[in-house]
Amino acid sequence: MSSLPPIADLDLRRATLCQILHWLASGRVQPGRLAEVYLAAIERLNPRLNAYISVSPALTREQAQGAEHRRRDGVIGRLDGVPIAVKDNFDLAGWPTSSGLPGPVRPAEHDAHVVARLRASGAVLTGKTNMDEGALGAVTNNPHFGATHNPYRHGYTAGGSSGGAAAAVAAGLAVAAIGSDSLGSIRIPASYCGVFALKPTQGEISTRGMTAAARRLDSVGLLARSVDDLTVLLQVLAGYDAEDPRSRRRRVALSPPDWEPGKLRCGMLPNLPALGVQQDVLDVFEAALAKLDRELGERRTVDFDDWQFPRSRRAGFLLMEAEMLGTFAAQLADNEHPVSPQFRRLLDYAARKTAADYADADRVLDAAALKMRRLFAQIDVLVTPTTPQAAFALDGPVPDNQGDLTSFANLAGCPAVSIPMGTLPNGLPIGMQLIGARGSDLRLLELAAVWSATLDAAPEYPGMRDAL
Repeated sequence: MSSLPPIADLDLRRATLCQILHWLASGRVQPGRLAEVYLAAIERLNPRLNAYISVSPALTREQAQGAEHRRRDGVIGRLDGVPIAVKDNFDLAGWPTSSGLPGPVRPAEHDAHVVARLRASGAVLTGKTNMDEGALGAVTNNPHFGATHNPYRHGYTAGGSSGGAAAAVAAGLAVAAIGSDSLGSIRIPASYCGVFALKPTQGEISTRGMTAAARRLDSVGLLARSVDDLTVLLQVLAGYDAEDPRSRRRRVALSPPDWEPGKLRCGMLPNLPALGVQQDVLDVFEAALAKLDRELGERRTVDFDDWQFPRSRRAGFLLMEAEMLGTFAAQLADNEHPVSPQFRRLLDYAARKTAADYADADRVLDAAALKMRRLFAQIDVLVTPTTPQAAFALDGPVPDNQGDLTSFANLAGCPAVSIPMGTLPNGLPIGMQLIGARGSDLRLLELAAVWSATLDAAPEYPGMRDAL
């Protein structure tokens, strides 16, 4: 048992996953106390933030008690005792999986693959987080479960569709969180909430037990308060799953970091304002690049004249909407618990399209794969702002280009990381995105770690300073 003074509750809530693991290993904090700190924060702050839609303090305490027993007996998992949140489109045995839709849902009989891995690692699951209806959006202003508010500005969006997960991490209501990313649903809220996010190479983490948005686009996504935390989570959760048809069977381990700083080739898009990037975001991005001048290596402007960002993002949405017609057929037919008019309109749009329209949209994925091959023959990493804008008011207009810069990684199956790169004049955080070739997840994370250390731009955790 450590003889050092106890760690303050606020310090436990602002710490990274790696710091929490160190304190647990050294005995400075016990899983039971850690769980109580996070449960108390959820009870106090979630009514205003609405990051979680479902929690079970009794089950959380039971898991923490199990972690204490394992730590005392000396047989522990990699994440033993760490509080982690899960987006509500993943199955947790005994919990309903609403996927942001209304109506009664039978509790899941089995854990999703990623949830089973978390449990096997000893993680303490804190609850299920809010999301956009059916994961079809990037605002998390859910008509059935309410809006999730940005921890740094009440009344502003946390992004989506994994907005609840990102807000929980930023506000110190979870050490890390698991979400999904189909066109940017992890990275958009990470950018808006000032946290770190990874969308792995498609298939690196099994999506079995996750409600599909579009299976050819879907990835499990990770949210945390440091790049090192993302690396730990990836190593725990990645691996081949024979029951997932898109799971990657790697003949070798994930490629280890082998960047040569003097030979690094960083790709830059030629005209960000033409892609809708707002001037205040562009100013922060250019300031971040200037600060990273020595770390960027050789900068190359890449040719994207053959890639229409809005068109490709719309093609991805059509694939999602078309697949959801089948995934949510029962909910669409439930007149007693109707989906929102907006959600129905989006899916009705897909219902009016032809098979040829779907095939045209599907061809965009092939074009993205070819574009990816040509691109990463010339560069090692593509660097962009994560989002064209920062968080905006929940009661205002919703930009239609939120996913323009994030969608390429999903369409091409690439890994992508979002790190905080600074704050706008209004005080809201904004992210930088790094995209790499398929399989370069660990290389990308190492580069992101070096850059984030240089930028030192993450906001102070936890958010919601007026309600701590």
